[in-house]
Amino acid sequence: MIITKTKIDGLLIIEPKVFSDKRGYFFESWNQELALENGISFNPIQHNESSSGYGVIRGLHYQLAPFGQAKLVRVVYGKVLDVAVDLRKESPTFGKHHAVELSGENKTQFLIPKGFAHGFAVLSERAVFSYMCDEYYNPQSERGIQFDDTQLKIDWRIVPKDYIISEKDTKNPAFKDAEMNF
Repeated sequence: MIITKTKIDGLLIIEPKVFSDKRGYFFESWNQELALENGISFNPIQHNESSSGYGVIRGLHYQLAPFGQAKLVRVVYGKVLDVAVDLRKESPTFGKHHAVELSGENKTQFLIPKGFAHGFAVLSERAVFSYMCDEYYNPQSERGIQFDDTQLKIDWRIVPKDYIISEKDTKNPAFKDAEMNF
């Protein structure tokens, strides 16, 4: 696997080694031993999957400490723009985001540590999104930030008239008003 650091400390792009032939392909989406050898401490305990159509934006979501979740995300089918926003108040990149295109074709994965809000926009007609978490979902600690917050300046690469947002996500507070404890 190829591990690439981003400009935001802790965010990693992971490109697995893919073995392809006339039958299709195979790759390890996670190998704990290889991760540890590369200085990655991530112990997934929950695996989630969602399916969404073009224009869907999910997020920006996170859980407050001590229930914060690190996530390893990837796309099984289709294409998304995946975004992580640094919520760690002592970080020099607090309030900054990093976006990466994930697809079933490129098989790229994005490792997002605790202390980040996460969201994605579906760029293909349909996408199947998979993510492993190192903590269980805790509804009492769940929080969100407006996906289109002007302070964050995230280009979701979708025309606003095509946005499909859950009612719950339309009620998320602005970044400056969001509750954070990282």
